[in-house]
Amino acid sequence: MTGARPFPAGRPGPPGEAVDGRARWARYAGLTGAALLAVAGYLGGALPAAPLRVTPVSIWQGPHGPIVLGAWLIGTVLLVGAWWSLRQGAPSTGWAYRTAGLWAVPLLVTPPMGSRDVYSYACQGWTYAHGLDPYATGVAAAGCPWLDTVAPIWRDTPAPYGPLFVLLAALAVLLGGGLTGTIVLLRLIAVVGVLLAALCLPGLARAAGVPTRRAAWLLLACPLVGVHLVAGAHNDAMMLGLLLLGLLVLVRYPGRPRPLVIAGVLLGLAVAVKASALVVLPFAALAALLGRYTVRALLRDAGWLAGGVVAALLATSLLSGLGLGWVGGLSRSGESVQWTSPPTAVGFVVDYAGALFGREPDAVPVIRAVALVVLAGLLVALWWRAWAALRRLNDARQRVARLAAARSQVTLRLAGLALAATVVLAPVFHPWYATWPLALLAVAVATRTTWFVLPCAVASCLTLPDGTNLARFTKAPGALAMTALLLVLLTVTVTRRLRASRAPTPTPTPTPTPEPPSSRS
Repeated sequence: MTGARPFPAGRPGPPGEAVDGRARWARYAGLTGAALLAVAGYLGGALPAAPLRVTPVSIWQGPHGPIVLGAWLIGTVLLVGAWWSLRQGAPSTGWAYRTAGLWAVPLLVTPPMGSRDVYSYACQGWTYAHGLDPYATGVAAAGCPWLDTVAPIWRDTPAPYGPLFVLLAALAVLLGGGLTGTIVLLRLIAVVGVLLAALCLPGLARAAGVPTRRAAWLLLACPLVGVHLVAGAHNDAMMLGLLLLGLLVLVRYPGRPRPLVIAGVLLGLAVAVKASALVVLPFAALAALLGRYTVRALLRDAGWLAGGVVAALLATSLLSGLGLGWVGGLSRSGESVQWTSPPTAVGFVVDYAGALFGREPDAVPVIRAVALVVLAGLLVALWWRAWAALRRLNDARQRVARLAAARSQVTLRLAGLALAATVVLAPVFHPWYATWPLALLAVAVATRTTWFVLPCAVASCLTLPDGTNLARFTKAPGALAMTALLLVLLTVTVTRRLRASRAPTPTPTPTPTPEPPSSRS
C-alpha cells in the first residue's frame, strides 16, 4: 500500500488540511450522487414493466418524470465531479477502496439502470437453458417469457457473447427461479468481476511503478463502473476481472511454464466471456517472456500461454455443446448505429454532405470497414512498438527491479492503447466500453492521465436511468461535433509531428580546453 500523500511525488499541492477537506468532500459528494442515482433507478430505471422510450422527452411523461431526471442529472454531476476532483490520486489506497465501496452500496440495491442489456443476458440464458442455441436463435423466436423487457434491436439477433458467459447466464436462470432472481444473480456475477479487478489492481500498479492509490481510484471509483458494471450488471465486469487476473500472473511469473498456462487459461476465459479481450493477447505474449526478447524466446514462452488460451476456449465451447457458433454471433453486434462511434459519425457526415448534392452515398458501412482496416494496422503497429521498446530495454544496462517495472509498464500501457484504439475505431460504442482501456491505463500510465480520464467522464453522461441512450436523439449535431473533434485532433497531431521533424538537432557546445598555467610568477 502506498503512502497517504495527496499528490504524486514532485507535484506541489495545498497544505494537508485543505487536501483532507477536499477528499472528505469528494467522498460524501460521490455518496450523495450514488444515492440520487439509486433513487432515479427505483423511480424510473430499466424496470421490467417500464415502457421503452421512443423520444428523449417521454421520460417526463412518467408519474415521477421530473424527479427522475432531476435526481439522475444531479447525481451524475456529483459522482463525476467527485471522481474527477481526485484524479491525481486518493489520499491512500485503502481510502480509495473504502470510498469506492461506499459509493457502490446504493448502486448494488437499485434496479437495473443505464441500459437494458441485462434482460438480453437473461433471455439468452433462458434460451440455452431450454435446449436452444442462442447463437442461431434470437430470443424472440426462442419464446423467452421476458421478451418485453428486451430492447427491440436485440430481440432477433443471436447472442454475441462467448460460451462461458452463456453458461453463467443459463445458471443464473436456473438458480434464479424467475426474472428478478435471474437479474440479482447476473448482478452478483458482475460484482465478482469488479472484485477480481480490485484484487489485481495493486499488484499490477506496483509492477508498472504506478501509485496504487491513483490506479485504484481511477478504475474503481469511476462512475462507469458503478452505474454500468455494477448497477447495469454488464458482462464487461467479468471480462475485465479475468483479464487483469491473467495479466497479474504474467507480470509476476514470466517465463515459467505452469504460471504461463494458468495465465493463458484466465485470458482464454476472458475471451470466452467477451471477444474484446482478444486484443490484449498479443501483448500478453510479450509479458510472458523472461530474459532476452528474441523470436525463439517469444515462440517458447508465448507457446505455453497460447496453449492455456486454446484449452480454455475449447473447454468452454465443448462444455456448452455450442462449439464455435459464438464466433458467428459477433457479426450482428454492429447493428446499433450511433454517432458515439467515430467511424459511424464520419459516415453520417459524408451522407449529409452527399444529400446536399442530391446523392445518397450510404457511407456508414464503407467508413466502418475502412476503420476496421485501420484498426488492424494500428494494432500491428502498437505490438511492434512494444516489441521494439522491450528489446531496447533488455539491451540497456539497468537494475533488475527497474527493468522489470519498465517491461510491465510498456506492455500494459500499449495493451491499454490497443483497447483504446479498438473502442475508438469499432463500429459501435457504448459508454461502458470505455472501462476496457481505463482498466489497463489506470495501472500503466504514470503521468498525464487526463487524456483517457476525460472521455470516461463524458461517457458517464450519455445515458438516462431507463436505458435511453441520448446519442439516439442527437444524431446530426453529435455526428458533426464528433467529426469536428476528429479533424481537430488529427490537425494537432500532424502539426506537432511536422514541427518535431523540422526542429533542428541541437549541436553540442564544445568544452573549451583550459590554457596551461603560465610560467610567470
